[in-house]
Amino acid sequence: MRLTLAVTRMSVYRRVETVGSAMRFVSFIGGNFRWLFGGFLLTFCSAFGQTFFIALSAGDIRTEYNLSHGEFGNLYMIATLASALTLPWAGKIVDRIGPAPVALIIMPALALACLGMALSTHIITLLLAIYMLRLFGQGMMTQNALTATGRWFVANRGRAVSVVALGHNASEALLPIVFVLLLAMIGWRDVWLVSAVFLVLVALPIIFVLLRKERTPQSADLEKSAGGDRNWTRGEVLSDHLFWVLLAGVLAPPTIGTVILFHQVYLVELRGWSLEVFVASFSVMAMCTIVFALVSGWLIDRFSAVRMLPFFLVPLAFACFILANVSASWAPFAFMSIMGISYGFSSTLFGALWPEIYGTKHLGAVRSIVLSAMVFATAAGPGATGMLIDWGVSYPAQIGAMGIYCLAVCLVMVWIVTQLRARVDADLAI
Repeated sequence: MRLTLAVTRMSVYRRVETVGSAMRFVSFIGGNFRWLFGGFLLTFCSAFGQTFFIALSAGDIRTEYNLSHGEFGNLYMIATLASALTLPWAGKIVDRIGPAPVALIIMPALALACLGMALSTHIITLLLAIYMLRLFGQGMMTQNALTATGRWFVANRGRAVSVVALGHNASEALLPIVFVLLLAMIGWRDVWLVSAVFLVLVALPIIFVLLRKERTPQSADLEKSAGGDRNWTRGEVLSDHLFWVLLAGVLAPPTIGTVILFHQVYLVELRGWSLEVFVASFSVMAMCTIVFALVSGWLIDRFSAVRMLPFFLVPLAFACFILANVSASWAPFAFMSIMGISYGFSSTLFGALWPEIYGTKHLGAVRSIVLSAMVFATAAGPGATGMLIDWGVSYPAQIGAMGIYCLAVCLVMVWIVTQLRARVDADLAI
């Protein structure tokens, strides 16, 4: 009887705590709506420079320009590598001016890139358009959103980043469907034209109004980075051996996701699926990503981003194994749902990890290096896999190798966590 009563009380306490946590989360969003929604819109609009959106035009581009998978992959790689080399220089701007003025610079540039995609008739102008899409879309839009969020929030940084990062997931769920519908009505070039108009006339005014008022960080005096009390400069970060090992893990989800989405048309043809069915699976991935991004935000605020490192790639590994070995019609949905779990964790982790380890004073400069590395990796991936496809290497086998890589990196991340904890203990002993 007493045991039953104790179990009942514990169950009630847990329910009350869950409801209380939900209410606090709702209150947090309500009290910070303008900054969270502004950041959300920035990451949403970064989609116009993300691989999944550009790749929806891949079939038409290859046809019109008479390019093979490898040739288009190399073109994409060159444009993306050029943007990666530009990012460390351009990304520092977020350390000097606020997110609203930055948006006034980068969003018209992104719209111009969309216009270039719509009007290009030569391979050189196509290359320039893709370069600008990658730099101002995937690069600077994300840089602006996550750097501002990392500075504005401390005690609730995980939750804030999880909300802002949902813009990526919302765009992945919505824009492929919109693209396919518009493609049938107006053609791929006019879809890019509509995208340019949307960015300048709809998204930019809303984002500027939301973000023009800066937020004062709360509880900043309570923050302690996993690298000690100091704020690391970009040069110090580059000389930190742990930073480069961390990149091997943190960059795995965007790189693998980019490879798979870039060659989605080829994968669909290879498996005998329809493009419409494959695009529909994006919504499943987006929903799973949203759920686990919020879960990840809560876990990061409770346990820290560093402690999440050994676990976030495990689902992605199994997702790769499914896609590599299963050709049934349900495989895209299984793959996307499991990949969404890793995407949810990594999207929040990507924004919360760097300020936690290296501080916030030089966050823009540090993140510009991370973004540059991410863009470099997402450039090399499609190019390398495209060449391997042209050389006859099995694409499913390549995807299976990506899964093995994820499991290996998980073991390395266990070592990383011990090293970062030892660094904090050493600083405390001084």
